[in-house]
Amino acid sequence: MKAVILAGGLGTRLSEETATRPKPMVEIGGKPILWHILKMYSHHGINDFVICCGYKGYVIKEYFANYFLHMSDVTFDMAHNKMEVHSKRAEPWSVTLVDTGDDSMTGGRLRRVAKYVENEEAFCFTYGDGVSDIDISASIAFHRAHGKAATLTATFPPGRFGALDMKDGRVNSFREKPKGDGAMINGGFFVLSPKVLSELKDDSTIWEQEPLVNLADRGELMAFEHGGFWQPMDTLRDKHHLEELWASGRAPWKKWD
Repeated sequence: MKAVILAGGLGTRLSEETATRPKPMVEIGGKPILWHILKMYSHHGINDFVICCGYKGYVIKEYFANYFLHMSDVTFDMAHNKMEVHSKRAEPWSVTLVDTGDDSMTGGRLRRVAKYVENEEAFCFTYGDGVSDIDISASIAFHRAHGKAATLTATFPPGRFGALDMKDGRVNSFREKPKGDGAMINGGFFVLSPKVLSELKDDSTIWEQEPLVNLADRGELMAFEHGGFWQPMDTLRDKHHLEELWASGRAPWKKWD
C-alpha cells in the first residue's frame, strides 16, 4: 500500500522555522518531522510514499537525494576527491517527490498525484506535520471491512490552555484543559479508495471542505476512532512539546526500534 503525504504548505504559524524550509522539514530530535511520519508508516509495513511538494520543495528533494549523508558517518578524501560512507543506514522506502505547486490547496495536491494511486485498491493519506501513536494497520483493516470510499481518523485535540476554577478573583484550581472538551475531530490520518479522486476538481479544491462533505452526505465517509496520542506541529509551542517528548525518551509515536 502507498501513503500520500502533504508537504507543500507555507506553515505560516511556524514562521520562526519555515522561513528557510518547508514545515515537514522542521526537525524533532535532529530529524525532520517528515522522517518521523515515514517511520510511523514503515513500522506498519507501508514503505511506498508519494510526497506532495510545494513551498521550498527542493529542500525535501535534496534531503532524500543525500539521505546517506544525513544518516551516516562520512569520510571525505579531499586529496583524491573521494567520499566514503560508513555504516549506511538504509530504509526500505520508495519515495516519489512530486511538485504539486506553491499555491495548490490540499485537495488540489492530492489531485496532482492521482496517477500514482488511481490503480491502487486503497491508499493512505496524511499531513506532513503531525505525529500519533495511531494503529495504522487497524485503521486499514477497518477501512477494508466497511467497504466505503473513505476512512478518517477521529481523535481528541490536545489541550492547549490551563483551565481555571475562579471565584472572586481567586484561582481555586488549575488544570490542563481536557482534550477537546469531549468532541472528536479529524485527526488527518486517512485511508482512501481511489474513488475519492473524482471529488477533486482543480488546484483550489480543499480536501477538508467539499470532498469530505460530499462523501459524508452520501454515507461514504467512516471514522476510525483513536483515543491515544495525537499532536500536530502548528506552532513553536507544539514543536517544543514534541522535542521534549523525544528528548525524554517518551515519544508516544516512536513504535519502531
